[in-house]
Amino acid sequence: MVRTRLYRNGVLRAHGFPIADVSDHLSDTAATVWFDLCSPTPADLAVIAEELGLHALAVEDVLHDRQRPKLDVYDSHLFLSVYGVRLNPETGRLAISEIDIFVTRNALVTVRSDDGVDIDQVAKRWDANAGLAGHGVGFLLHGLLDYIVDGHFEIVQDLDERVEGLEDSLFTDDGATRSLQRHTFELRKDMVAFRRVVLPMREVLNALLRRDLHVVDAAMTPYYQDVYDHVLRVSEWIDSLRDLIGNIRETSLSQQGFQLNTIMKRVTSWAAIIAVPTAITGFYGQNVPYPGAEQPIGFWTSTAMIVGVSAALIAVFRKRDWL
Repeated sequence: MVRTRLYRNGVLRAHGFPIADVSDHLSDTAATVWFDLCSPTPADLAVIAEELGLHALAVEDVLHDRQRPKLDVYDSHLFLSVYGVRLNPETGRLAISEIDIFVTRNALVTVRSDDGVDIDQVAKRWDANAGLAGHGVGFLLHGLLDYIVDGHFEIVQDLDERVEGLEDSLFTDDGATRSLQRHTFELRKDMVAFRRVVLPMREVLNALLRRDLHVVDAAMTPYYQDVYDHVLRVSEWIDSLRDLIGNIRETSLSQQGFQLNTIMKRVTSWAAIIAVPTAITGFYGQNVPYPGAEQPIGFWTSTAMIVGVSAALIAVFRKRDWL
């Protein structure tokens, strides 16, 4: 599907037209054009770069995956690299998709590495706020970034719920298990990857709000400020969750140490109990005469001593919570 849009004087005039027709509209100062490329070839990018006058370094960044979220300023355009994040329904792990953005005076070009970012949802967001379309490229860029950051917000809420689940399972009878440790490790790994694409977004939004870039006009500034506020909230939230994950891990290790101490106390207590009959029977087993030797009374006396002393030790150890 060809994803293109043409706005003229703040009104959507056409969409779904061939990308080859974009150049016909760029000379119109009243027109704002958007088109999307998904997994383009280097040849496709070369044609677009020549048409829009894109910088070679920006095009090179598109061809190399896993760029840091950033905003680069060139003479004729801006280049943004951001990431959409979603949950993989099959594995439950995070899936991160890169989307690169070229911003010129009257054109917005989105380049996606895969279908991870639902660009149709972005278009619906533009349609829902059509009254702002007169602000040109600033309007289109806001809708895209707002969708990306809202996706981050949904992910951090899901991570919060998963952390709460770990906290609940931590204090169950089988909390300190290998399954809990594995889930904690996977969650911490996802959180590190998520934090890596969220935190730099503060710099991106803060740079866009600079007056000298002339991308965000006065009317759109509050909308960008709102997106920036969401970015800050997600960043602070992910930092607090990272601390909670560290606390869960430390608590789990402490529980394992406590359980080990409890087991050692029990083993030591039973060893002490077993040592009593061993000492008594060993003493009576010496080849010397003793009271009750070779008589039933001697056997019953030693048996009573074993039972009595062992019972006393059990009572003492239970009172001290050693058993």
